[in-house]
Amino acid sequence: MISEQVLVSSMFGCFFLFLMMGLPVAWALSAAGFLFAIIGFLLVEYFNSDIWFTWQGTIGSLDARIYGLVANELLVALPMFIFMGIMLDRSGVAEKLMHSLTGLFSTLKGGYAVSVVIVGILLAASTGIVGASVVLLGMLSIGPMLSQNYNKGLAVGTASAVGVLGVIIPPSIMLVLLADRLGTPEASVGRLFMAAVVPGLLLAFGYILYIVTSAYLRPSFAPSQDTVRNFSIRYLIGFLRAALPALALIFGVLGSIVSGIATTTEASAIGAAGALVLAGLNKQLNIMVVSAALHQTSRTIAFIFGIFLGATVFASVLRGVGGDDVIRNLIIDLPFGATGVVICILLLTFVLGFFLDWIEITLIVLPLVAPTVFSLGVDPVWFAVLFALCLQTSFLTPPVGPALFYIKGVCPTAIKTRDIYTGVFPFIIIQLLVLFAVFVLDDLATWLPDIIHN
Repeated sequence: MISEQVLVSSMFGCFFLFLMMGLPVAWALSAAGFLFAIIGFLLVEYFNSDIWFTWQGTIGSLDARIYGLVANELLVALPMFIFMGIMLDRSGVAEKLMHSLTGLFSTLKGGYAVSVVIVGILLAASTGIVGASVVLLGMLSIGPMLSQNYNKGLAVGTASAVGVLGVIIPPSIMLVLLADRLGTPEASVGRLFMAAVVPGLLLAFGYILYIVTSAYLRPSFAPSQDTVRNFSIRYLIGFLRAALPALALIFGVLGSIVSGIATTTEASAIGAAGALVLAGLNKQLNIMVVSAALHQTSRTIAFIFGIFLGATVFASVLRGVGGDDVIRNLIIDLPFGATGVVICILLLTFVLGFFLDWIEITLIVLPLVAPTVFSLGVDPVWFAVLFALCLQTSFLTPPVGPALFYIKGVCPTAIKTRDIYTGVFPFIIIQLLVLFAVFVLDDLATWLPDIIHN
């Protein structure tokens, strides 16, 4: 008789087979779910299988599950944050910041790359949309850095790695989804936002340290600007004028969540309205811009919710054929303690990042492993930050890191695929070092939320 272990393994295998056949992820998830719902029904009704499966308890309950999904107020924050990010990308904030910072750091070797990191931090905290940030930073920085004789790998690696900071630096849509899927008040959106601040800034500091150190050890690697300008207070004032509106918006969104003045959904509305105001101040607010932003937001959120629905079908059937028990027993039976279990899950997440987008991994893997991991006494906030850092690393990892494809689309013809791969490698090492640091020193993730929320 077919065991639950065989059914669960076959279901995952079927999902990956559908992916390799070219089906979109949402359709692959739904197709695998419905196929194994039929198989489960036939095994129980006609072959007297002893597996626990009911059609009504799986497919029959989908309407209630889907309604609960679309009625989830927390998920309303997703389109708001996405719209906020797209509007800020179109408001001209990044261009003003880049112009002011390049003047401010003109005397520093590698100063242009350092400027990219700082602009990237502000973009990450403003948008949280990886694709948009990578493309925008690539368009703004790669050409000028190459014209200043920067190393090709450093130029493209900096734009790629910094653009990915939006995954971890709040307000991140990844952290919103993580909080929703974890389903525990100990890992609320506000706590996860605060927990990600220190690791995110550590990543940015590591990037800057690598750039400056490389520039001084190898002057031709990242030279200072050809036309060196003495420091002037005018450059600092220009930077503050460009940065303060974006910073005010960031602190308004995060501060309202952390202080309890607004829920995550209400704060996302504040962010969307603030982005419209900034676009207006920069004279970029018109019907064309708003229409394009709304269209892009609709496409993005439709993609996310399509995967949500497919994952709901897949997860419902997976539980129906005993998937929860199989995965729980698999984790518990590992010959390690809680720490070893977390390492195994992070390794699995890292490998899956080669093939799947972070949304699929978050929606499929996290709900399956999180309850068992928490039952072993693992801190939910610490685990969530490690999970997010691991997913962030997968964005840059060749050969299928999404950020590599984004940056390739805006690179000059002089940049080859080899330059991209070699350029991102040092930044991947930095990401792994920060991941290891948070793993060893859990206070890096838990200290700030504990201080603020206690």
